[in-house]
Amino acid sequence: MSNYPSIETLIPHASPMIFIDEAIAIETESIHCRVTVKETNLFFNPESNAIPAYVGIEFMAQSISAWSGYHAGLKGQASPIGFLLGSRRYHVSVEQFLEGSVLDIYAHQIMENNGMAVFSGRIEHKGDEIAQCQLNVYVPSKEKLQEMKTKDRK
Repeated sequence: MSNYPSIETLIPHASPMIFIDEAIAIETESIHCRVTVKETNLFFNPESNAIPAYVGIEFMAQSISAWSGYHAGLKGQASPIGFLLGSRRYHVSVEQFLEGSVLDIYAHQIMENNGMAVFSGRIEHKGDEIAQCQLNVYVPSKEKLQEMKTKDRK
């Protein structure tokens, strides 16, 4: 167990949409999270006893969200709502993540400007890199988020 707040307090999701288990280390520009693959994940396939490897992108995105939530908490703010805009060059060496596998998820901020950010992400299993990509994310200001919400209602 880590000394960081629970994932449920770091990311603005609720069960069953929380896919990662815990934050292991959080730095100024990076985070290390962990997940154990289990049947409670929405994407778990009981026939193969695994989660499809494409869910790795969401593992990385939620790790970035936890990083953002942690840093917001340091400023006395709530975890912000953010958006995964896309991923680039998702390379994965497995077709699925097998039940019981412990996956270490790493994300490192490459750049940030006005709420838009780029992160490099990777997933390791037993110290071997099994997936990596670049993720583009956006965390709007409170004003912009409110504008986005009201725009949909018109």
